[in-house]
Amino acid sequence: MISTTAGGYRVQLAGRHHLDGARSVMLDTFYHVFGYGYRPEWHFDVIDLDGTYLRPERHALFVATLDEQVVGTTAVRAAGPKSPPHPGFLAERYPDATTAQLFRVYVHPGHRRRGLARALVDLAVAFVAGQPGYRRLYLHTDTGVPGAESFWRSVAVPVHDARDDTCRTVHFEIPLPGRTPAVPALAGRAPGRS
Repeated sequence: MISTTAGGYRVQLAGRHHLDGARSVMLDTFYHVFGYGYRPEWHFDVIDLDGTYLRPERHALFVATLDEQVVGTTAVRAAGPKSPPHPGFLAERYPDATTAQLFRVYVHPGHRRRGLARALVDLAVAFVAGQPGYRRLYLHTDTGVPGAESFWRSVAVPVHDARDDTCRTVHFEIPLPGRTPAVPALAGRAPGRS
């Protein structure tokens, strides 16, 4: 599961030798992009990337590298949205046993606008589609991050806009080939069209 993109970047399934670099990209994102730093209740997986993504059978971590330096990440694990903090109907619609969730889709700021996030997500989607136990691919994003909402609307279909005075979250599903989406209205809809 390796693909090469322009400019010498490699997008691939992570190995143990990528974990320190992947963790660095993730922590840098928490502190410098999101501005709130590491929060153990949200980011517990970052401390044990091996145990969370490399060892479990249906989980995966993907990295984008340039000259062996990790510059981007994407992760998949069997987990639906939790309620709270997310609405209960989403937790019911996307149960842990049959839902793959995308996590940690981050690209170092100096390496953005090169197609790395899309290449990482494409690799993750192919992984999920190849796993017979998954029926749906779910994610949520913070629309306060510049470019996040438009990126996700180009590859996924929004299923719930939870924005209010305290929250900037939009929930998405990426329809999987040959699988029934959680929201019947999503059947046959191409990503990027709302």
